[in-house]
Amino acid sequence: MITINGDSLTVKQVYDVAVNREQVELSEEAVEKIRKSRDRLVAKLEEGKPIYGVNTGFGSLLNVSIPQEKIIQLQKNLIRSHSSGVGEPLPDEHVRAIMVVRANNLSKGYSGVRVELVQMVINMLNRGIHPIVPRFGSVGASGDLAPLAHIALCMMGEGKVKYNNNATEAQEVFTELSIAPHEFVEKEGVAFINGTSAISGILSVELHRSYEMFRNSILSASLSFEGLKGTDRAIREWAMKVRPYRGQELVSKSLRELIKDSEIIRKSSERKVQDAYSLRCIPQVYGAVLDTLDYGRSVLSTEINSATDNPLIGEEEIISAGNFHGEPVSLICDFVAIALTDLGNIIERRIARIVDASLSGLPPFLVSNSGYNSGYMIPQYTAAALCNRNKTLSMPSTADNIPTSANQEDHVSMGANAAIKLSEVVANLQQIVAIEYLLGAQSLEFALDSPSPNTTAIWKKIREQVPALEEDRAHYADIEKIAEMMRKGEILSELSYLESLYF
Repeated sequence: MITINGDSLTVKQVYDVAVNREQVELSEEAVEKIRKSRDRLVAKLEEGKPIYGVNTGFGSLLNVSIPQEKIIQLQKNLIRSHSSGVGEPLPDEHVRAIMVVRANNLSKGYSGVRVELVQMVINMLNRGIHPIVPRFGSVGASGDLAPLAHIALCMMGEGKVKYNNNATEAQEVFTELSIAPHEFVEKEGVAFINGTSAISGILSVELHRSYEMFRNSILSASLSFEGLKGTDRAIREWAMKVRPYRGQELVSKSLRELIKDSEIIRKSSERKVQDAYSLRCIPQVYGAVLDTLDYGRSVLSTEINSATDNPLIGEEEIISAGNFHGEPVSLICDFVAIALTDLGNIIERRIARIVDASLSGLPPFLVSNSGYNSGYMIPQYTAAALCNRNKTLSMPSTADNIPTSANQEDHVSMGANAAIKLSEVVANLQQIVAIEYLLGAQSLEFALDSPSPNTTAIWKKIREQVPALEEDRAHYADIEKIAEMMRKGEILSELSYLESLYF
């Protein structure tokens, strides 16, 4: 059970709710903060002054005054009109992440909503009711309006949801489960849809996965390091400490541990002066990627525990601030996508090197009787294609700006697109790492000396699912088997100490 209070939600907890279906509850502290915020809003409304989005129109219509008798209908109209997304639905895990982040944001106590609204979100999460949210529609400023509106629409009983893996009208599911739809009252509609929760929710899931892929990429690199007979001279501890980036030190420490007591590396280091960059610079490149992930996690941890709607209900005043602008997390989505793209680039270079007999000293394409057998020729093509795709996806969404709402919202972050692109980059990287595992394991089949105990353990784990290649077979199934092992954490489980180093 994960308890939310508006202040202490972690990226890992968002992932656990989204992917592992962890149950959620609202803390007593959060209930009290939400109620106090609501009381402050009601008191201000009684004064009769204009409050944006409560008794005024929205966006460029902010100067339109709304009569008292239409204030509640205004919130419903807002949700219906903003449910304008298009495209394939977001995965359920992304929708769940968005929902738990939104519930936590509203629990901070600056949004003027009722406890019943937050509890409705939690109940839907706990009962596995997932709004169907189209992929595209948010520009990441004035909040993730379209995706959050689609969630709110379902809460009203008007949209479609996934329940028991079936797409169904929300009202039908609510009726079946005896759940009353939520009636959005003053401020609740604009509070719910005006925030960065779509960007932050998707980013939470994909950043957690990025760490998982990162840890796997160090293990797969160790196989290639052994197969290509690298030298450990460049990763000596003293050499790493004279450029004391945290990421570089951690990666070099892990790599030294992985190849420790390798007869292959010992003999190679006696005669080799240096390796190509894709081997020699693993600590420097991987370390920079790790530092990027850590920075991203720091920013995201702040965002998922922030009040990001508009207007904000303070103790003394209500103000239209700009906390809904997605720039902080949008830049992180782009930054992480760029970092992971380059991580894939260096992995692909080792894949290309290991199948090139003129560079590796191994049989061409890692198979005996080459010519008759093509061996692992084409998996390198696949890795190259995935790297190319990631390079296309790493064009920053935040570099663009298209004003909206009749130029009232004249600078937007495009963060939701950045988060969606990142999810594809992460999926592509998983396949690239799986290919390196596959080829790195095969390279050790030709080793004349003993690899390290740790790389031997990785090799054995892969061989439980994927046999050595003796003659040509279809490789797609082997790549998918290894990718599935990665998703389940089966390879990492052989070297659990990496878990504490990187998350």
